[in-house]
Amino acid sequence: MPARELQEQLNKLREQLEQNPPLTEVERDDLHTLMQQIELELELETKTQDSSLSDNVNLAVERFEIDHPTLAGTLRNIVQALGNMGI
Repeated sequence: MPARELQEQLNKLREQLEQNPPLTEVERDDLHTLMQQIELELELETKTQDSSLSDNVNLAVERFEIDHPTLAGTLRNIVQALGNMGI
């Protein structure tokens, strides 16, 4: 169930990005890279304690928290879903 929740949050983040929020090209690229990392993790369905992925998502939350609270909220949900999966 957590993997499905994570996929739903990724889809929500993708939809939010498609609405073209005012992000720099670097911010947009960073989010796409992060999403690719999460999708790879989902595909592999690894249950290892890879804290670097969670750390990267948490850093993205901090980065977007003030200027893009909706994106940050979705990223927080992704962190929680990763934690539920043991990642």
